[in-house]
Amino acid sequence: MRALHLKQAGDPPGLEILVVPTPEPGRGQALVRVTACGFCHHDWSVMAGVLRRGVAPNVILGHEISGVVEGTGSDVTGLKSGDRVVSILTEACGLCERCANGREHRCRDGKGIGHGRDGGLAEFVALSEHSLVKVPDGLDSVGAALLACPMGVALQAVREVAQVAPGQTVVVTGAGGGLGAHVVQAAAALGARVLAVSSSPEKENALRELGADEFLETNGLEFAELVMALTGDEGADVVIDTVGSALFPSTLRSLAQYGRLVLLGEIQGERVSLNPAEIIFRDAQVLGASGVSRATLELAGQLVLEGKLRPVVDLELALEQAAEAYRLVSERRPTGRIVLLPD
Repeated sequence: MRALHLKQAGDPPGLEILVVPTPEPGRGQALVRVTACGFCHHDWSVMAGVLRRGVAPNVILGHEISGVVEGTGSDVTGLKSGDRVVSILTEACGLCERCANGREHRCRDGKGIGHGRDGGLAEFVALSEHSLVKVPDGLDSVGAALLACPMGVALQAVREVAQVAPGQTVVVTGAGGGLGAHVVQAAAALGARVLAVSSSPEKENALRELGADEFLETNGLEFAELVMALTGDEGADVVIDTVGSALFPSTLRSLAQYGRLVLLGEIQGERVSLNPAEIIFRDAQVLGASGVSRATLELAGQLVLEGKLRPVVDLELALEQAAEAYRLVSERRPTGRIVLLPD
């Protein structure tokens, strides 16, 4: 099969298409023919050499996978050839207590797809059936690739972690990016007032169409004062931060009393300085969120069918054009996701 190979991490990275053996599905696994795979900032970070921890040598990147089951190994009971499927972000065992409690994305024995084990930037991938969810009828293959990440990740952060309620004010940083654009949608779908923070003013109209009520332009500068001005000096009930250290402490200072700051992304990998009093006297919560459970992925698919969410695909490229995807993400061009097509 054809697969994308990272020859050398760097800026730009060295990329090439190699012909490698097609994987054989093992016990409990299904062989999936990949129809589409989203290009996530995770993939960009590994290619750039920014993210190295836990990355398997010569790993095939890509965790936003949609495809068709071509065959199954032994002991597979829930899938058959011809089933259209999408993956969560972790190859889950289905046996540990976390899997049993609906936290498959934090499986005790799991490995990150496209990180600790081969992913979907190839023609085929073999994955545990516990890592795969059937695609509901009515969803196309390209849009379906985004159901887990970024759509499910965004929905889980907004609904399960931040517990956003109708009428609350939610600030979304990095709102024009692949993850942020879907966080905007998820918060709006739950009835929140959404303040979209972005360094790309040309994305304002698109973000308003996705549900943003206000657009706050920033280039890494202080934006908490804008949030306060738009909330009558109350602050936001929730900040969903997809950028991380580059925008701290504006994210914390944007919070209202009893506000929740949910950390969903970290672009630069830098340390921040924190005065605990800032949290104490706000009665604030600082929460981390990552990954998506099977249940939330299924909910994301249902919300798409109901017209409450939609996959935001900026561009479709062939697998051979992965270097172009890298360049465009480096320049912050896409609104939403770039999707790579192996076939």
